[in-house]
Amino acid sequence: MKNVILSIVRFLKIHLLLNAINDAERVARCNKQVTNNGAKFYPEAKVDNMSANAGNIIIGHNTHVRGELSTFKYGGKIAIGENCYIGELSKIRSGENIVIGNNVLISHNVNIADTSAHETDHLERAQAYIDLLKNGHPINKGSVQTAEVIIGDYVWINFNSIILRGVTIGEGSIIAAGSIVTKDVPPFVLVGGIPAKVIRHLKQSTQQM
Repeated sequence: MKNVILSIVRFLKIHLLLNAINDAERVARCNKQVTNNGAKFYPEAKVDNMSANAGNIIIGHNTHVRGELSTFKYGGKIAIGENCYIGELSKIRSGENIVIGNNVLISHNVNIADTSAHETDHLERAQAYIDLLKNGHPINKGSVQTAEVIIGDYVWINFNSIILRGVTIGEGSIIAAGSIVTKDVPPFVLVGGIPAKVIRHLKQSTQQM
């Protein structure tokens, strides 16, 4: 019985060690693809920087990333400020430019995209998909539509929300859970719904961090 217990203990130790090694490798892969100014990646995070230029994804000090950051071969830049949080299963995908300020909280399962990702014309879209399967991601944007996304300081984006291309979210605003943001959001407001609309104005603190 003692030998069985010792075997189980050894197995568990080896299993934990292998998990730790795998986690460290995942984090290392993320760090290789970005310019990291003191941010922390977690094992569940993912970076897919198709441009292969670490300068196209810049992350600030004390930002914690559990979600996914992606750029396309045809373009895309992501800049995330300091003291931010990117939650589990959240995806930030850029074919143009996404700028996220300081002290921004992005909950889990949030999608932020500055690109339509696919063509509007049905025949062009079908052909592009066939080309993707055959040749991989394209280096030319073609007719795919892109527009910069800007998220101001102190913004809080709740879970299951979607931020679409061309949107600016003003400082201190809150995006309610499950919202789809298709238009600019003023500073210091709570918005929610599909599409998101202003629900009420928020009090702006006079204290500074």
